[in-house]
Amino acid sequence: MSIRHLFLTAALMGTATPWMATAAHAADTLAAPSAVRLEQVLQAARQNPDVTAAQRAADAARADVLAADRAPAPTLSAGVSSIDLQNGVGGGSFWTKKRLDKSLGLDWTWERGNKRALRTEVAERSARAAQADGTDMTVIQQIGAQNAFYDLLAAQRRLQTVQGIAQSAQQLADTAGRRFKAGDLSAQEAARTRIEAERARADVHSAQLEQQQATQALSIWTGQKPPVGGWTAEGDWPANNALAAGTEATIDALVEQRPDVLAARERVAAAQAALQAAQALRSTDPSIGASFDHYPGTSTRLLALRISVPLAGSQRFDGEIGRALAQEQQSQDLLQKTRLQAHSELMALMQGWQASAGRVKIYEELIVPQATQVAAQAELAYSKGGLTLTDLLDARRTLKSTQLEALAVRSEHAKALGTWQLRSASDTTKP
Repeated sequence: MSIRHLFLTAALMGTATPWMATAAHAADTLAAPSAVRLEQVLQAARQNPDVTAAQRAADAARADVLAADRAPAPTLSAGVSSIDLQNGVGGGSFWTKKRLDKSLGLDWTWERGNKRALRTEVAERSARAAQADGTDMTVIQQIGAQNAFYDLLAAQRRLQTVQGIAQSAQQLADTAGRRFKAGDLSAQEAARTRIEAERARADVHSAQLEQQQATQALSIWTGQKPPVGGWTAEGDWPANNALAAGTEATIDALVEQRPDVLAARERVAAAQAALQAAQALRSTDPSIGASFDHYPGTSTRLLALRISVPLAGSQRFDGEIGRALAQEQQSQDLLQKTRLQAHSELMALMQGWQASAGRVKIYEELIVPQATQVAAQAELAYSKGGLTLTDLLDARRTLKSTQLEALAVRSEHAKALGTWQLRSASDTTKP
């Protein structure tokens, strides 16, 4: 059996190959898989349940702004007084003759200390933080969906590779069986080829399971149920372009534009406004009111004016102020922590991209070509009787492991590159 079948699978490091399936598998398939592209996956991730929940939270926060930006409602009061229980209230109409002091009043609380504006600012800052949280959640879900897409693509390529290897191993076992019957090969070597063929078949089953699991993982991140025939990832690995090392100033600028850092900054501003609102509680809010009285026998047009002022001591709101101060300091600490984590993540993403790009280049230019050449030489030597079966199987195993390692490196590079692109794109997108 020629190693050419194995060489074809080495194309996983270059141009994408169509999704392959044997005729037997095609006959057993109930429905053809549906093709899905990375763009479709990213769009679906923007509408999955987690992103929708974050958007609902942002909507609720914006509604809080309307609730905060309003003055206290005036109070309408009505009452009856001066009811003479000893002499009675007299006869006649309740409204015009009976000696009852009927009153209708209106009271309004005068907020002092800029409380309404501060209350509204707290709500607005919180709404902006919630909107930034929604943007950050969208990016997180897109990163997860993108990684799941590349896992599915890698699982498909892995299945293609092990199917080619299994086909080659089966043909070698068939050839060895014919040679054994002809007395040209020992029973031990023929058995070894059958063992290798069965191991390759087992690898195919494992690769099929990995592809099914990758499909289910993609379903979770996109929030969509896969079709009956499953999904097939349509696309190729991203180009291995060189990445210029980012400066510290560049990373710092990206950190300040990240949505999670924006949300933390808005929460600091909200906490500062809340602290001012707590301090404004020391400015008492008087209630001003007036009432119109109707008292037959005395006058039917009496006017009463009133004002009431809460008697709050200088230390009455120390608890509220202390709590607001602690929360403001806590928000500052969380902002510092978020900045540090964002800086570390961006540096790790950039370094991971650079490292994976270097590994892809090594596998493409050195390791895979050399492993392919060694396997071809071993195949040729074995066909001419110049190489033992053990050496041939070792060469094939080396090629197989090299191809699978190269596939893993490609997947790792695609994830690192995609994550960096999504994070850097979100860093320049303000909520």
